[in-house]
Amino acid sequence: MDWGMANRMAQLIQSDGKCMFLPVDHGYFQGPTRSLERPGETIAPLLLYADALFATRGVVRAVVDPADAKPLILRVSGGTSMANGDLADEDVTTSMEDAIRMNVSAVGISVFIGSDYQKQSIINLGRLVDEGERYGIPVMAVTAVGRELDQRDSRYLAMACRICAEMGAKVVKTYWCADGFDRVVDGCPVPVVMAGGPRADTELEVLEFVHDGMQNGAIGINLGRNIWQSPHPVPMIRALRHIIHGNGSVAEAQEIFDSARAETAELVGVSD
Repeated sequence: MDWGMANRMAQLIQSDGKCMFLPVDHGYFQGPTRSLERPGETIAPLLLYADALFATRGVVRAVVDPADAKPLILRVSGGTSMANGDLADEDVTTSMEDAIRMNVSAVGISVFIGSDYQKQSIINLGRLVDEGERYGIPVMAVTAVGRELDQRDSRYLAMACRICAEMGAKVVKTYWCADGFDRVVDGCPVPVVMAGGPRADTELEVLEFVHDGMQNGAIGINLGRNIWQSPHPVPMIRALRHIIHGNGSVAEAQEIFDSARAETAELVGVSD
C-alpha cells in the first residue's frame, strides 16, 4: 500500500485496529432529517467521541470548522431522493479533485447489489477506486438496500460485502444481522464497519447489536440516527465508544450511558 493511502487509513482506523465513524450524510437524499435539521449543532457535541466524520461536501463546507475537524470521509454519490424514483439510481456526484481540495481521509459511495441499478453502482465503485488508487485516497463502499430493509440477511450481506471488496474498496460499511454476521465478516477480505439503519426502539438494543457485531469481527461502527436521534446523543456515543475502543461489555456500556445521562441532567439543572 502506498504511503499516502496507508497514512489516510491510519487516520481512520485507530492504533487498536478499531474505528468509530459518525455519519451525517443523510440529507443528500432525505433532506432535513429529524435531529439533523441544523447539522452543525448536531455534530458539535459528538465530534469529540468520533474518529471520523462521514458527510457531504456541502455540509462540511457550511458547518464544520476546518481548524477543528476530524478526519473526513466524503460522501461522493447521489442523484436520487425520497421524493421520486428508485434510491438505487445513483451516480458519482463529487469529483476526486474536490475531495483532494478538501483534504479527505477517504471517500464513500453506495453500492446497490441486487437492484435494477446493480451494474451501474458497481461500475461507479470501480471507477472511483481507480481514481482513489491514483491519488492515494481509500474508498469506503456502503452496501445500501434502498427501501428494502428486509434484504439484510447474512447471505445477501456477505455477497454484497465481498463484491465491494473485490472491486477494490478498502473498507465496507454494511448492516449487522442477527444470524450469521460472522460469515459476512469472514467472507470480506477488507475491514467491515457496521451501519445502524433506522433508529432502534431502545438504547440497549443498539448496544447489544454493536457488541455482538464487534465480537463477530467488525472493526467498528458508522452509526448516525441511533446516536443523534437518541434523546441522549452524547451519553449514547460515549457508551458505544466504550464498546468499540474499550472492548467493553453491554452492561458496562449501559452503566456509562446511565452515568453520562445523569451528568447531563445535572448540568441542565445547574444552568436552569
